[in-house]
Amino acid sequence: MTRSSGLNLFRLGALGTRILLAFVAVALSTVVVLAGAALTGVDRGVQAGEQADRQEVADSVAAAAAEDYQRAGNWDDANLSRAVRIGEAASARLVILDASGTTVTSSGIPNDNSPGGGGVLGSSASVAEITVDGSSVGSVRVALSASTSSPVVDIAWKWIVIAAFVALAIAFAASWIVTRFLVGPLHMVTAAARSFAAGDRASRVAGQAPGELGELAVAFNAMADDVARSERDRRQLTADVAHELRTPLAALQAGLEELRDGLIAPDAERLAALHDQSLRLGRIVADLAELSAAETAGALPHENRVDLAQIAQEELALHAAQLRAAGLRVVAELPAPVFVQGDADRLHQAIGNVIANAVRYCRDQDSLTIAVAAQENEAVLTISDTGPGIPADDLPYVFDRLWRGATARDIVGSGIGLAVVREIVTQHGGSAEVESAVGEGTRIIIRLPLAAG
Repeated sequence: MTRSSGLNLFRLGALGTRILLAFVAVALSTVVVLAGAALTGVDRGVQAGEQADRQEVADSVAAAAAEDYQRAGNWDDANLSRAVRIGEAASARLVILDASGTTVTSSGIPNDNSPGGGGVLGSSASVAEITVDGSSVGSVRVALSASTSSPVVDIAWKWIVIAAFVALAIAFAASWIVTRFLVGPLHMVTAAARSFAAGDRASRVAGQAPGELGELAVAFNAMADDVARSERDRRQLTADVAHELRTPLAALQAGLEELRDGLIAPDAERLAALHDQSLRLGRIVADLAELSAAETAGALPHENRVDLAQIAQEELALHAAQLRAAGLRVVAELPAPVFVQGDADRLHQAIGNVIANAVRYCRDQDSLTIAVAAQENEAVLTISDTGPGIPADDLPYVFDRLWRGATARDIVGSGIGLAVVREIVTQHGGSAEVESAVGEGTRIIIRLPLAAG
């Protein structure tokens, strides 16, 4: 079995395995550092305790030896048995030296009367001066017979090893749980993405994860919904375009076949009918090209500070003949300039499409009102009419491409005009809304950011 195969037994994958190993490495290094610190602390603590014990014994022996020296007046006649018993009771090795450094007596080591004989206890021995009437008459060197440092360190080592194994086990278990918690949602997103890429457009990330992982799952699901909706819209657009093109093409084909076969005479009326169908076909193609240009446009080519009220007034003037022919009464509420940042030509196109849409659907003697006002940081353009209105079920689709309403199939138009309006308004950083009720009319509301200054 390879190394990667062994690691995959945890079913964590490459990223999960790296995270798990990182957690374990941190835990192991922490245990090593703490174990070293604990052992060093224990050893130094024991040594400090031993030093304190030695010093206490040395001070007691020095006090007893000072009393014995004071009673005898010299070291030769001094009875140092009490001082020696104090050292033996503490299981200590001791040497009592006179002022010249010569050994007076010792306990636990061979007697050495030579100068400096106390050196046999080593440099770790504790020293206490023997003072009589404020003068030093000698010294005491004390060393404990057996050090307790080694047994204590051995015991500490035992418990540290046990604690290290327990800590590593807990760290490994916690690391595995945390890693599974982190990697699990990523595996779900990966599986959903692969399934989605393979053609399953219903594939989504199931379950909810907290924090950024949850946001990732939500973002993926939103992206998948957008892609599925785009594909559905594309299929619907293809079907709608085919439907819109099929009628004039069929009429043209049938009329031309009749002319070719000599079934009818090529009189002016018949040729005019065929010409109308060709115009309808050209109009549909032009509208589709216009929508495609609006949807694929990038930055606005002629972005300037323009007066939205003036643009609306100019569009009313351009459509005046159509409005009169449709029998519409026009009300303009354009009291003051309202400046926005944008492309005047495209704004003309958007407003013109809304007005043309009203002309197409409104009835004789209906009214059309166009108003522009500044509200807080927005310029609000409202175009309302008293026409037949739009059913509530159709309102969500007003700005969709090739939508003309379920009851408006007999009205000339491709259903692209309001879709172009939405694209242009969106490019200007604004929004387009519709309000309508059957029998009461329709209101198109366009909101655009006000120009600075």
